[in-house]
Amino acid sequence: MAGVSTPALAAAVSNAGGLGSLGVGASTAEAVHRMIEETYSLTDKPFNVNVFCHSSDKRDASRDKMWLDYLTPYFEEFGVEAPKFLNEIYKSFLDDDNIFQIILSLKPAYVSFHFGLPSADQLSALRDAGIKTLATATNLTEAAQIEAAGIDGIIAQGIEAGGHRGMFDLDMPDECLSTAVLVRLLVRKTRLPVIAAGGIMDGYGIKAALDLGAIAAQLGTAFILCPESAANTHYRTILKSSRASMTRLTSVFSGRPARGIVNRLISESEKAGKPVTADYPFAYDAAKQLNSIAAKHDNFEFAACWAGQGAALARELPAVELVRLLAKELNKASDGNVFPVKNLSV
Repeated sequence: MAGVSTPALAAAVSNAGGLGSLGVGASTAEAVHRMIEETYSLTDKPFNVNVFCHSSDKRDASRDKMWLDYLTPYFEEFGVEAPKFLNEIYKSFLDDDNIFQIILSLKPAYVSFHFGLPSADQLSALRDAGIKTLATATNLTEAAQIEAAGIDGIIAQGIEAGGHRGMFDLDMPDECLSTAVLVRLLVRKTRLPVIAAGGIMDGYGIKAALDLGAIAAQLGTAFILCPESAANTHYRTILKSSRASMTRLTSVFSGRPARGIVNRLISESEKAGKPVTADYPFAYDAAKQLNSIAAKHDNFEFAACWAGQGAALARELPAVELVRLLAKELNKASDGNVFPVKNLSV
């Protein structure tokens, strides 16, 4: 939830009995330090810090140019020139020792990794500091790497999940496994505890994940409408509209597959003739500039509204109330048949 998670949201979830999380993958070292310190000031409960471990060695100048040429008409539509080049707007955790040292010194209870894994030395230092580690897997191969690295738990990210797919290698085919199938595979084929993620929006979904063998469930989209999140007015409005029921995986914003609510940029990028998107995170630079310009004209069709397939089930509640409701639903689901089936013969 990089971009919408806040210390207030993470602390509220932790205070209510969940494990709150700070998404700092797109943050500067100074912001990371401030966010962790602020979270500590709001809770004495454990919380997680999520970082991005993407490879940063794939820049292709010709690919960048073709992508900027493709986006040029959109910029011109608003009377401005397209950028001439793309910037690396934030570093990978693998390349930012400042953020690593900040996390190491402030010692959050958990650190989770997305897009890949940190180095063995980084993991060893985190372990020595008493920090528990988690990592996202979208398939069994990634899960095996996570287990071999000595990480404490696996986040099984199904295809239903909102935001960026946690794939390690974009050159490998994506099996697009559902949360249910992936959880069962990892529970049976690995020894690590598995946390289910993707499309889970309420306590009944949590119960289903636990029944599949997960030890916990991770929810993101469900918390975007909480007043503690940093989601802007447009994001909240579209998530409460009928458009929330249509999401799509796309690389058009960032250069990596991510699921968001369909808008003009997503739908038009699906037409024939689109060039290969610039690499991650360079493509994000152009998309953010385009969205900023369009927003000045009250046009939000170029904004990345990340959301999972269950987005239409989102509820607008304070985080503490939402966690309590999730627990109540989970308890109800655990009591027996929540939706009894009548006249069923087998």
